[in-house]
Amino acid sequence: MRSDSVKKGLEKAPHRSLFKAMGLTDEEINRPLIGVVNAKNEVIPGHIHLDKIAEAVKAGVRMSGGTPLEFPAIGVCDGIAMGHVGMKYSLASRELIADSIEAMTTAHGLDALVLIPNCDKIVPGMLMAAARLDIPAIIVSGGPMLSLNKNGKDLDLNSVFEAVGAVKVGNMSQEELMVVEDNACPGCGSCSGMFTANSMNCLSEVLGLALPGNGTIPAVYAERIRLAKLAGIKIMELLEKDIKPSDILNPKTFENALTVDMALGCSTNSMLHLPAIAHEAGVDINLDIANDISGRTPNLCKLAPSGPHHVQDLYQAGGVQAVMNELDKKGLLHLGLLTVTGQTVGENIKNAVVRDYDIIKPIEKPYSETGGIAVLRGNLAPDGAVVKRAAVAPEMLVHKGPARVFESEESVIKAILDGQINKGDVIVIRYEGPKGGPGMREMLSPTSAICGMGLDKYVALITDGRFSGATRGASIGHVSPEAMEGGPIAIVEEGDIISINITEGKLDIELSQEEIDRRFEQWKAPAPKVTRGYLARYAKLVTSASTGAVLKD
Repeated sequence: MRSDSVKKGLEKAPHRSLFKAMGLTDEEINRPLIGVVNAKNEVIPGHIHLDKIAEAVKAGVRMSGGTPLEFPAIGVCDGIAMGHVGMKYSLASRELIADSIEAMTTAHGLDALVLIPNCDKIVPGMLMAAARLDIPAIIVSGGPMLSLNKNGKDLDLNSVFEAVGAVKVGNMSQEELMVVEDNACPGCGSCSGMFTANSMNCLSEVLGLALPGNGTIPAVYAERIRLAKLAGIKIMELLEKDIKPSDILNPKTFENALTVDMALGCSTNSMLHLPAIAHEAGVDINLDIANDISGRTPNLCKLAPSGPHHVQDLYQAGGVQAVMNELDKKGLLHLGLLTVTGQTVGENIKNAVVRDYDIIKPIEKPYSETGGIAVLRGNLAPDGAVVKRAAVAPEMLVHKGPARVFESEESVIKAILDGQINKGDVIVIRYEGPKGGPGMREMLSPTSAICGMGLDKYVALITDGRFSGATRGASIGHVSPEAMEGGPIAIVEEGDIISINITEGKLDIELSQEEIDRRFEQWKAPAPKVTRGYLARYAKLVTSASTGAVLKD
């Protein structure tokens, strides 16, 4: 066992003494040492209850003959960090999470890991760590928050952001806003739509590193506690059989993940996280692969923000495994791949059935014949850009309009709320990429304000930053290369005509190449926005959004 390096032999008596200082008996020390990585904190509602999940995991480990050793991981709440400097740390925290898990696991010779995330960057950060360390590992999340129906509408966090815009234009009163504010987030769990956290928790199942139900069993259900106990039991099986992430993660695994991603209509942030996880696993995936898969994968679900349903509805309809079974009816998945259940994908999904075809559409009658995410290219985004096609109003799938150029999220929010945006405009927000932000801020406030004002069918947004999984409308993010690295978005001027064709995957600025070259001759990168601390180091090392915004080797 790996843990022999910290407990076996005469010379490890001091090490054993330190374990005994924590109350461990000789029998506990002699058992396999299982790291339980718990992201519980009292800042994120999705993590407030993870102590209960961790206790259940540890019970499962002990029942199966292991010794659980719990240690923490940090987390950023994207909702609380939204719209201010705090959001610069969200994506950047993903690397800190992976690095810190690597440090703790290797420094203490742990034999295997059970990883307990729930919210946006914590899930991919833990998946990256599992792939990098390549010891037996399993993910068990805290589960999704419930959505409550108030005054005839199912609410979620996005409802509150959009209500702010509605109040600004007089479509909602302050009193009505308070009702939404008080009821949109009724308790613990990851925010209830198919936003980034729930997207990645669902895709953890598809990647084979989480048990069926991980993505959809609500946080407050006792079934979630049972799942956590089972994860603790399963990690001992994985250790006994020496089943590691490298036995599970391969190119076909990521093709499955992208396929289910498109069928579910997941967050566009999955186009950052799946390549980053693949990078740690030594697997190469890119935006072109994602577009090919999107082109042949039907969109079967419209969960918030794309439609009226929430993750609890997907759970009742059969969950991720039922979606996968439906996709298999057209042979769209690789079924022979190993998973942490000890069985293959095909064995996992064979008895999964769709219980509600209003939530999960039959594959013969999908919402659309193509996937929920589209990759766009053109002279404005030579290396690609990403949009949640399933959440775009049909009127905006093809659009052409004048650029309204902003150098930061703060400036565009002010312009929107001050009524300075007109129907037909194409809002361009730049210097918000991984390097330029730095940190590639997620921008839910401007998109929600646009929707709350009823402009989502008339106005497009384009950025080298990213948009929240809760975003709806023609919101095109991840424009690469980013402005800070001299991408074409850096030379867009007020009034330039931007042409968007999501159906054909095109994003262009209507300028001659001569004019583009002339503007680049005059362009100079601005000074970094941050010059000290972690973000300054991150900005120097981070790569493009088109490659997952991973750090340079």
